[in-house]
Amino acid sequence: MEENNVNKHLFSLIISLSAAAWQQLGKVPNVMTGKIERNLGEAKVSIDMLDMLKEKTKNNLTEDEEKILITTLTDLQLNYVEELKLEQKKETQH
Repeated sequence: MEENNVNKHLFSLIISLSAAAWQQLGKVPNVMTGKIERNLGEAKVSIDMLDMLKEKTKNNLTEDEEKILITTLTDLQLNYVEELKLEQKKETQH
């Protein structure tokens, strides 16, 4: 497979997983329903898959690829923690 195609496929995979995670975090509406559908369990799976991708491709990415993957993963992880804290706060108030 040509390197250019590998780059396209890698970027597509990162975008796909991150889009799913943003939706699962309740940060963007479901594209099919137009509704916010928050599911932190599913978000964690999507984020964990990106983390696994980062580990499996370690030392095998271009600088740009690595930067995009790490930036995307970090943003999602920070938002996941934020959503977990909000959920825990709601649970303690009830």
